[in-house]
Amino acid sequence: MGTRSLKPRTPGTRTVILPDFKEITKSVPEKQLTRPLRKTGGRNNIGDATTRFRGGGHKRSYRLIDFRRDKDYIPAKVESIEYDPNRSARIALLCYADGEKRYILAPLGLQVGETLMSGQKVNPKPHEKEQFKVLTVEPKVGNCMPLEDIPVGLMVHNIEMQPGKGGQIARSAGTAGQLSAKEGKYAIINFPSGEVRRICIKCRATIGQTGHLDHQNISIGKAGRSRWRGWRPHVRGVAMNPVSHPMGGGEGRSGGGRHPCSPTGVLAKGGKTRSKRKPSNRYIIRRRKK
Repeated sequence: MGTRSLKPRTPGTRTVILPDFKEITKSVPEKQLTRPLRKTGGRNNIGDATTRFRGGGHKRSYRLIDFRRDKDYIPAKVESIEYDPNRSARIALLCYADGEKRYILAPLGLQVGETLMSGQKVNPKPHEKEQFKVLTVEPKVGNCMPLEDIPVGLMVHNIEMQPGKGGQIARSAGTAGQLSAKEGKYAIINFPSGEVRRICIKCRATIGQTGHLDHQNISIGKAGRSRWRGWRPHVRGVAMNPVSHPMGGGEGRSGGGRHPCSPTGVLAKGGKTRSKRKPSNRYIIRRRKK
């Protein structure tokens, strides 16, 4: 895992910083775990553009990711680490003992050949362990467990917000939350943004930090690479005509003459977008830093 830069032979390669893909061990995804991915180009069902600056891009196939990790007490061997064009993190292909294969988010430090497991922590008696071959789930990187079984102080990712719904928090590259305390039926998790949140102790999380930390160091380098990703040129509002944008028009470079806003006049900076009546607000102990 790392980055590489190119020799500045052209303007497009002068400032580009790309991932080196050294952690990738397999280039072709599992066909049974992929689905077609249709694109809308920012249009709705009648063809009107509802999202600006979208369209084009390379054809992709969607990888089915196991966010629930509900295949309990069955050991799974890491077969490969793969690239996923639909997310910033890398994905790992697991082959379970019964032959089933699933994709998961690859945590930092995961190596091919390791054995992972998910489920609650079980402490069987010595005679039960030998007689029934009870497999214990240890709190190691890559294992998925309920928050009540994870030791305090560990970093976790792919965190559920409701038991059984699947991981929703800390899924992008390099993200994680720290389990700081357990109070009754809730676990307290600190996030790098400064937010402190209460989550039901029955919710599951994967131990470790999401891999591919160098994603933040990548530099696109040229406009064409953004087009490959499906992003069209972003036009500034002050460069438009008054009929197209509230900040458009004026003699020369006017600077907009008002606070930055969207084409419909909604303020773009400083406004809060989270609903005051959102049910999950009561689980937030401290809001994230601005």
